[in-house]
Amino acid sequence: MTISLNDFSESLAGLIENASRQVLRVDGRHRFPASGIAWAAGGVIVTAHHVLERDDSISVGLSEKDSVPAVLVGRDPTTDLAVLRAEGLPVNPAERATAGDLKVGHLVVALGRPGNRVRASLGMISAAGDTWKTAAGGTVDRYLQTSVEMLPGFSGGPLLDMQGRLIGLNTSALQRDGSLVIPVDTLDRVAKSLLSHGRIRRSYLGITSQPVRLGEAAAKEHNQTSGLIVIGIESGGPAESAGILQGDILLTAGGMPTRRIEDLVAALTVDDPSAPLTAKVLRGGAIHEISVKPVERE
Repeated sequence: MTISLNDFSESLAGLIENASRQVLRVDGRHRFPASGIAWAAGGVIVTAHHVLERDDSISVGLSEKDSVPAVLVGRDPTTDLAVLRAEGLPVNPAERATAGDLKVGHLVVALGRPGNRVRASLGMISAAGDTWKTAAGGTVDRYLQTSVEMLPGFSGGPLLDMQGRLIGLNTSALQRDGSLVIPVDTLDRVAKSLLSHGRIRRSYLGITSQPVRLGEAAAKEHNQTSGLIVIGIESGGPAESAGILQGDILLTAGGMPTRRIEDLVAALTVDDPSAPLTAKVLRGGAIHEISVKPVERE
């Protein structure tokens, strides 16, 4: 089936019009409003963490005139996400797509409401990959980069597929050379944790570590080229109590390889922060499996 450019144009304009009431203006920083997405009933809104430069005196709305106060429920800097709650907004939550179905070349449209009207930018998925970790240690369920032009104030706004469904949240804070998308699966996971606990729950081991390259034989045997060498241990902390020693090289935590600090942060981001965790360490050329009972980081 073919479609004329005029038909495509009309269809795109209708898509944007229908989705426009899911896009909110977010005032949470000096002089420069950003965007947010109507996420769930009860006035739940998701936006980008970096556009909220304050924790209070935040407002949201479809324009400056009809803005209402919003409460910051919680934020997760590691995935650049924040959740707000505002009562009395005449908006409906966005219909969600499955980000896993997207391929490079699929057309997408980014929306933002940094002022009193919706703005749009058409582009395509320019890169797609698997689960990845941000520089701050957050886990994002799928790597998605787009060619859309990130106009000022677009961060925190939605990326839509050609059926008008929400793919994810646009952010310019996680990568310098392009627009990245936090997919709906990650939004859902982070939003649920913030709504339940006000924060992302993470375990705490009580160690200081830094990456170290493994010797050739150890790298081949353990199928990884680096680990985390323990350079400091908190007195009375979980690691010391479990028998981890300074100089140990942490190879895995909770079954996840720990090649970088970010890997350890990801391994400690769990639903139950006090659940026992098995650490595999290299000590004097021998492997030791140590059960650690972490505590929750406040």
